[in-house]
Amino acid sequence: MASRNQSITIFTPSFADESNTNAQNLTVKEIVARLPPDMFRVIMLSAGNCDPRIAARKSTVLLPYFPHGNSAHLLVRSLLLSPEIYFYPRVGPLDRAWFAAQKHLTRKTCFVTHVVSLPSEINQSDALVRSILQAKVVFANSRFLAQTIRQRFGIDAGTIYNGVDRRFFFPGPRRENRTPLRVLYAGSLQAHKRPEVVVRQAARFPNISFGLVGQGNREVACRQLAGELRCNNVEFLGHLTLAQLGQQMRQADVFLFPSIDEGHPQVLGQAAACGLPAIAMNSYRPEYVVHGRTGFLVDSDDELTSKLALLIHNSDLRHGMGDAAIEHSKRFDWDRIAEQWINV
Repeated sequence: MASRNQSITIFTPSFADESNTNAQNLTVKEIVARLPPDMFRVIMLSAGNCDPRIAARKSTVLLPYFPHGNSAHLLVRSLLLSPEIYFYPRVGPLDRAWFAAQKHLTRKTCFVTHVVSLPSEINQSDALVRSILQAKVVFANSRFLAQTIRQRFGIDAGTIYNGVDRRFFFPGPRRENRTPLRVLYAGSLQAHKRPEVVVRQAARFPNISFGLVGQGNREVACRQLAGELRCNNVEFLGHLTLAQLGQQMRQADVFLFPSIDEGHPQVLGQAAACGLPAIAMNSYRPEYVVHGRTGFLVDSDDELTSKLALLIHNSDLRHGMGDAAIEHSKRFDWDRIAEQWINV
């Protein structure tokens, strides 16, 4: 994003707040925390409780975010700071205002887009499409997503992965011969994530403990299903901080993620860093999981069930895949990934 002998100003419509665990905000915070302050002045949003690494970072400007009426004042203040780069555009009113303002400005801002998901059905006027088509540089967070962008938009997108925060996600002591075994899911409880699949697996394996981390509009249905199936081995853990999620992962034996509509979910990388073999769907080609080595990528629910049974009953395979997952997760170290962004 900059040569080594010049400083440039970056604006990102991302929050610096420590409590904000939105996946895109987490990514931007990890990148900004590692950008050399002598090379980059960074402008971010903040509603309070700033990440201490960013609060201590020099050459960082935090624009206040209020409960209401933010788009106009954020647009004006960010424009007055004359950023050369607009990093990680989103799909909100501030982003739309920035895109509209560009045609009236003498000095254009370079938009750098990082695509983390792409719905199968999307309108060409959608803000996400605009952020791709009007960007100077486009990256995706997986090779499969980059290929999809090239096929659908004719844009040669590069690949820069999202990393894993080692402060929270790291392996714990090996869980030898512990009963019951624990299967963990983490993600929002929404239809495309298919959390009901986890509950149904719990019914198939009544001697195994299942935990679901997250909240969403399918939570009530999941709880009702657990009651109908008489699942006494399911625990709904709600929303957790990153530290709490890491702790839950270190207490689990297998990570189960049946979602079918994803970009490249960071939670799979987080699970790998904690030493969990993972089972995920193959539809979006997640690279955090290496099929047959760190877990399994499956094409059907029947295959998901059989692979889960295999990991439950084969402790040597489970431990071996967990060890391989830890090693594989080193590819996604944030220091390495931040260096890639610096060199864009």
